[in-house]
Amino acid sequence: MALIDALEQGAKLTREEWRHVLTKRNKEIADVVFQKASAVRDHVYGKKIYIRGLIEFTNYCKNDCYYCGIRRSAGASRYRLSKEEILSCCESGYAYGFRTFVLQGGEDPYFTEDRIEDLIRAVKSEFPDCALTLSVGEKSEKAYRKFREAGADRYLLRHETANREHYKRLHPSAQTLEHRMSCLAALKRLGFQTGAGFMVGSPYQTTECFIDDLQFLQEFRPEMVGIGPFIPHHDTPFAGEEAGSVELTLYLLALVRLMLPCVLLPATTALGTASENGTMKGILAGANVVMPNLSPQNVRGKYLLYDNKRNTGLEAGESLALLKEAVSTIGYEVVTDRGDYQSLKGKKN
Repeated sequence: MALIDALEQGAKLTREEWRHVLTKRNKEIADVVFQKASAVRDHVYGKKIYIRGLIEFTNYCKNDCYYCGIRRSAGASRYRLSKEEILSCCESGYAYGFRTFVLQGGEDPYFTEDRIEDLIRAVKSEFPDCALTLSVGEKSEKAYRKFREAGADRYLLRHETANREHYKRLHPSAQTLEHRMSCLAALKRLGFQTGAGFMVGSPYQTTECFIDDLQFLQEFRPEMVGIGPFIPHHDTPFAGEEAGSVELTLYLLALVRLMLPCVLLPATTALGTASENGTMKGILAGANVVMPNLSPQNVRGKYLLYDNKRNTGLEAGESLALLKEAVSTIGYEVVTDRGDYQSLKGKKN
């Protein structure tokens, strides 16, 4: 446990030390890491669990990532929400108590930077006390600047893997890790609360890939990190691959919390899909964000990044009362404020 203690104190582990932390884990060690991660999260954020209203506004995508169910080559039933429909989702979410909205979509050429800028201004005009997060993929720095100036507060862009060779095996040659990383750097420069993250158990992933991910996160210091298990989709080249481990996902969540104590760390929808109590398990491993779905009921089943994606029960925005009740049973409280990133003076992060 000496290495875990060192990580908690802000140490940068060597590759060999990370390898030991990742490969020598067992249930006893994992349980201690979960307890430590929860204590660190509680020290920074108390018993508060922040909610984000997720609006999946388009499932068109120009990219052809091999793991994704809305990839260009997939036979998904496509849709786009209008500005009016998006604002209606926000209105419903606001009434439920959401004070952060997440506009997420594929890299849809219809939604030009001007159209996205217009959406941002419309949402921020009608809901000025709310934070707005974008998750719309790789754009130019000029576009990101326009989004920031229009009022967007946060940006989620999971790096998926920090290992160059692994990245190549998950994406067509037109997509590069270098470009993804340059986008993340631009978002940081422009003052976004920036989110990175990776899949757990994706095809060809090794321990060395995880070490690359963790070392990248420690250097980049994102304000948000999204980690979820890989879940295959039937209409992708990885349809026959095994899903990622829930246990390992939880362990990695806890390690990230120890490494970046102030990070906003979601219990992802993928985690909630992969395990019956995945959301609660994520919170007990150090997560402090949940993103229920506010998309219209008639399109939720079409935004299938992976098979069997949940959008009901605790994953649904209209079921916020159920989420609050479930979270309270493990000693935490769902709060309805913006839930911005916090830093602690004198604490490394």
